[in-house]
Amino acid sequence: MEHKLQERPKLTSEPLPSVTASVTSLISHENSLHIDNEEGYTTEEFNEKIETLLLERIRGGDKLAIFQLGQYFFEQENYSASLKQFDRIKDEDFQALYQLGVMYYDGLGTTENYKLGVEYMKNIATSQSKRAKHLRHAAQYNVGRACMEGFGVKQSYEEAEKWWLLAADDGNPQASIKAQTSLGMFYSRDETKDLKKAFFWHSEATGNGSLESQGALGVMYETGQGCIQDSDSAFQCLKEASERGNVYAMGNLVSHYYRRKLYTKAAETAARVSLLNDVAKIAKETDCLPIFIAKGIALGCFFYARCLHQGLGVVKNKVEAQKFYSKAYEFDPATTQWLQNLVTLGKI
Repeated sequence: MEHKLQERPKLTSEPLPSVTASVTSLISHENSLHIDNEEGYTTEEFNEKIETLLLERIRGGDKLAIFQLGQYFFEQENYSASLKQFDRIKDEDFQALYQLGVMYYDGLGTTENYKLGVEYMKNIATSQSKRAKHLRHAAQYNVGRACMEGFGVKQSYEEAEKWWLLAADDGNPQASIKAQTSLGMFYSRDETKDLKKAFFWHSEATGNGSLESQGALGVMYETGQGCIQDSDSAFQCLKEASERGNVYAMGNLVSHYYRRKLYTKAAETAARVSLLNDVAKIAKETDCLPIFIAKGIALGCFFYARCLHQGLGVVKNKVEAQKFYSKAYEFDPATTQWLQNLVTLGKI
């Protein structure tokens, strides 16, 4: 099984770079504001106090506070209020322009306007201003994302590749790690396949902390795609990615155990995976693509069903087995059918 993008993926935007802490925590720790929550404020009261302080600073002429208020609203998911603040300073604040690009493209606080979102991102991606430098790679990734999806611009794999290569910056850890991961999947696609490049980019992204790529890299080591097959490296990648919350890695770790007849470990791991249901929530928590989370759940459920069906590493229970076969199919019919075919051929 290859870790690759579907034809029209819904990729997530690159988060605003350099926002290492929430505005609430940053503001609350500024001594000049003399604010903490030791007085026992409720969350609502505390947030209201933050908003009041920022509004006071804005009235005093502090333009940074306009961005901070917009970002504060963004973090609170009050996107319509956030958009108003960012729009006030978009011509002079690249960070505000960046957030507007994300919001228009993703339809946050406004109707989706892909063309405008891409326009804002291109302005940043091509800017030579020092004030845009820390945003440039992230903006380049987002433009590549639009080219891949064909929203706001003509769909073009060549343009997507071009922008992602710029954003990935030869594996620079300060560049867009999302672009590095996306290139790994891009080069695994049938139309643009180059598995050695896919392996290279997943390796770079994994080294830079990508959870998605770490799971993909484990699968590539396991199957020898773009590299020499290496079971030890596969296990290391899959286990570490699983521990970090990558559900696709969990499903493939189950497969790794099962194929090596480590049935107790396979059944235990598969049982945990089989309890997962909320793909959207997992995607938000891990920043992994929903399509691969669903594949991971399907893998876990199918192998758990096999263990139950055959009594491998767990007490035999054919009724329960059927339930998990069905759940596997519910989450990913294609993966389940592929696995069933392997059973029929006697390969698992």
